[in-house]
Amino acid sequence: MTRWILPALLGLSLAGCQIIEPRYPAGERERVEVIERGTEAPREMETPRETERADHPATTGRAARQVAFPSEEYATLEKNGSAEISGRLLLGGRPVANRPVSAAPVTTYSAEAAEQALAGRAVEPADPRAREYTHTTRTDGNGYFRLGGLPAGEFYVSGSGQDPSTGKTRVLIRQVSLSNGQSRSIELSR
Repeated sequence: MTRWILPALLGLSLAGCQIIEPRYPAGERERVEVIERGTEAPREMETPRETERADHPATTGRAARQVAFPSEEYATLEKNGSAEISGRLLLGGRPVANRPVSAAPVTTYSAEAAEQALAGRAVEPADPRAREYTHTTRTDGNGYFRLGGLPAGEFYVSGSGQDPSTGKTRVLIRQVSLSNGQSRSIELSR
């Protein structure tokens, strides 16, 4: 009877090493992940054109994207709507002021970026066409944020800041589902 316990435990532990699925696992409503990424938060940069990317390897220290921009998948998404997400970004119980917060639709393309972030690596900047679907804002002095005009769907909501206890930058990602006109309040915290 005990022969199957070790393989079962090994199988369960390895199951957690899979890629983030672009949908919630069965029974799970939200996902919050925290990662540490050195002491510097990712910088927002312009995306090189495809021809430039092919001619010049990434010198930014960011992981190269393996998933090409799926224009057909994005063509099925709305860019704007009547839903909103509001909340607060906290690290170590302290508000994180004046930091960017974004909501990107859950797609195969954004799932790759989330997977890289969860592995502690920044990925190359997103294709400008994907950025047209990403909503961004900044936290106020008390760490509060509001993202309005969102369409119905599933989103990765992310923010980052310096952890007061370690001094390291932490990135928080939460997967949130919205319906038309819905207002959700969330907390990105660690």
